[in-house]
Amino acid sequence: MRFRHADTIWATFPELASGALYATGVGAAADTGPRAAAYTSRARARLAGAGEGEFPEVLAWRRAFTRLGVKPTQYRSASESLLRRLRKDGALPRIHPLVDLCNALSVAYAVPVAVLDADRIAGPLLEVRPAVGDETYTAFGGGVERPAPGEVTFVDSAGRAHARRWTHRQSGHSAVGEHTRRVLVVAEAMHDGGAETVSELLKTVQEEVAAHWGAVTGTAVLTRGAPEFVFGD
Repeated sequence: MRFRHADTIWATFPELASGALYATGVGAAADTGPRAAAYTSRARARLAGAGEGEFPEVLAWRRAFTRLGVKPTQYRSASESLLRRLRKDGALPRIHPLVDLCNALSVAYAVPVAVLDADRIAGPLLEVRPAVGDETYTAFGGGVERPAPGEVTFVDSAGRAHARRWTHRQSGHSAVGEHTRRVLVVAEAMHDGGAETVSELLKTVQEEVAAHWGAVTGTAVLTRGAPEFVFGD
């Protein structure tokens, strides 16, 4: 399986920094609560000094959404939505040990982190690209939507969209659950210094996955010159 961003994405957003991780043997029995709480506390401390709307990482994604014709305060990046929820509710929802951990890392680093069930992605290619209009997206409630032409999404080889509005919302089809064993984790940043942030975040995810699951992992920091991550058996 290959994961990449289309050339048009790199051309339009040269500031993009992205990293990907593949892991196997990721079950739902691990207890990531203490580690997730530590990362969440880091985010909570930062929010005590400024609202998420002032974070450079969040502002950079708002600018990217605006360039795509998406209203950034109507459709927020996943990291901004999580930070907003943390600020208002004081906690994040518990979903799955790995998702909880990655959500906590997302707010700690203030960048979107997607976690997809790799067995629910049709190969050989998952690509971040503008939709052409015939892709299908499955919402968490089970309804089927079609991203509008030009909307950036994660599209697999079967024409299934695994996100809406790039980093706004993932698909219910590839959501991680109790039967998940293989995952693809993707982190993306747009701010100055994003490459360093993504590299550090990716290293942290790899360490946490190894500590909690002893999972086999592969990672890659993606660039315009080396845009592809090959993963899977």
